Amino acid sequence: MADLTQELPQQAATPRRCIRWGRLSDHAILIIGSLFMMAPAILGFITASHDAVTIHRSGIQTGFGDQLGENFHNAMFVKGGFTQTVDGMKMLMNSMILGLGFAIGKIVISMMAAYAIVYFRLRFATLAFWMIFTTLLLPLEVRILPSYEAVQKLGLTNSYGGLIIPLIASATGTFFFRQFFRSVPEELVEAARIDGAGPVKFFVDILVPLSRTMIAAIFIIMFVFGWNQYLWPTLITTEEGFFTLVRGIKQIVLSYTDSQIPEHGQALALAIIAMLPPVAIVIFFQSWFVKGLTESDK
Repeated sequence: MADLTQELPQQAATPRRCIRWGRLSDHAILIIGSLFMMAPAILGFITASHDAVTIHRSGIQTGFGDQLGENFHNAMFVKGGFTQTVDGMKMLMNSMILGLGFAIGKIVISMMAAYAIVYFRLRFATLAFWMIFTTLLLPLEVRILPSYEAVQKLGLTNSYGGLIIPLIASATGTFFFRQFFRSVPEELVEAARIDGAGPVKFFVDILVPLSRTMIAAIFIIMFVFGWNQYLWPTLITTEEGFFTLVRGIKQIVLSYTDSQIPEHGQALALAIIAMLPPVAIVIFFQSWFVKGLTESDK
């Protein structure tokens, strides 16, 4: 008879998982970096919940106040400025028009320029491309005076055309689209030519659909760049009806007089609102953005 007191065989010990310290440290660095970058936005959101007197007296706040809803409402729906005719919604619309017009215009011009350089047998196509590319060495700050003089002579000051048109030429977009068009197989071009597709039909029906991811990537870059423009809108617009959000934030802070404290809470509220559309665009097009930039290297 078996001994009932005999110990049962011990269960096999489960293997212990090794801690991957390298991966753990990578994630820790990413988390710390993310918190470091988000800290100003978080502090701005918290400070926006306080009244103007508290912010003016004590500066950045670390605890929530009771004026958050009021500051956001006043910033977006209460008309202000020196003329009392513009509110946050109007400035948001102006920023959206500038960002979309800036991005769409750059994409259209860049695609057409790259298409001509790659597919048309131009004698000086390469020279033209490098001349376009060298404009990256001349940012807006360098050519701002002649650009302003040209816009003023054309009567485009205080207009959406004046905000958008002088900025839509893009060497960066032309470069990316040129690289992408050069990766399109030559067999596809020959097949389209055999099917009777002309230059316009080939561009619209074949190249544009193939360039969707690249268009999305360039759109994100150009929209964010156009949305954050401050110097050019400040120079080209003097009427408050054409102020953008970035310009409006500065205008609120500059409203200091002997009898009025700047509405720092409303300015911070506008700053938080100004960050939302670019963040939404990046999140929405994130996968297309990465895919578009990597496909250009084929």
